Amino acid sequence: MKVHSKGTKAMLAMSIVAAPAWSGAVAQDQTAPSEEVLTTVVGVEGPKIEGIIAARNEDRLQITTAGGTTTTVAVNDETRVRGTGGFLGLGRKSLGIDALLNGLPVTVETWQSGATLVASDIRFKNDDLKTAAMIRNGTAQRFAANEQAIGENKVGVKENARAAEALRGRLGDIDQYNIKGVTNVYFASGRYQLSGKAREKLCAAAAEADAIENSLLLVVGYTDSTGSYEVNQRLSEQRAGRVVNYLQQECSWKPFRMLTPTGMAASDPTADNSTAAGRSENRRVSVNILVSKALDRFGDS
Repeated sequence: MKVHSKGTKAMLAMSIVAAPAWSGAVAQDQTAPSEEVLTTVVGVEGPKIEGIIAARNEDRLQITTAGGTTTTVAVNDETRVRGTGGFLGLGRKSLGIDALLNGLPVTVETWQSGATLVASDIRFKNDDLKTAAMIRNGTAQRFAANEQAIGENKVGVKENARAAEALRGRLGDIDQYNIKGVTNVYFASGRYQLSGKAREKLCAAAAEADAIENSLLLVVGYTDSTGSYEVNQRLSEQRAGRVVNYLQQECSWKPFRMLTPTGMAASDPTADNSTAAGRSENRRVSVNILVSKALDRFGDS
């Protein structure tokens, strides 16, 4: 059993949240010796979940574990959201639910309210939040130069320009990273197997990145709009995972130089999903070459 005690103000807020959304919670009034009226919410302690935020819909999160299992948990005003550690040694921070971005690795403590899992505590590393923010936020800085460099160094100018434009909406936080190149590989409908052409492009991308000092790879998988969200989320993760495995096992890319991969389902389409040609372009994995801006300054000196 897990017991939460709150003051009079919290009692009002909790009663609103608890009915009907948290139908398994039971509230009862008690009078303490201090004359403060308390509310006790009783629920069964739930499992501890470690994984990546795959989706967020208002007060619900979908967490995907390393084994591919997806669990839905609810968040409310009582959920604690905390960031710890970080590359710069940042201390522990209490944050709001707006910090819960897609692609963010989290550890979630839960309690069971009827058929609903409710998050009581959500923790993550501050540097992981920065990486997730790169996918979530947009910026226009340095993209013109990066698009030109991509066009000069790759055969598929149109393909790379489109990929760079898609990155414009996802990759930001330029204070942390510079974007050095983008490679897309494509998949058959409903599949995550790599074609021969895709294998060649991946090793070429790894060789390009390896020639850039202090470079990292960020791998993001996508699907077209065909099928349910759950199927597409799993498929996008499988595609990203297959690319990561190939880069590390066949292209000799070191695991410590790989940022956390993520699947984005049918998000950020690069073409119209109403046509077969457009859907084929959206069934892709993007391999992004990144360099920490602080380290990049040393490389340029």
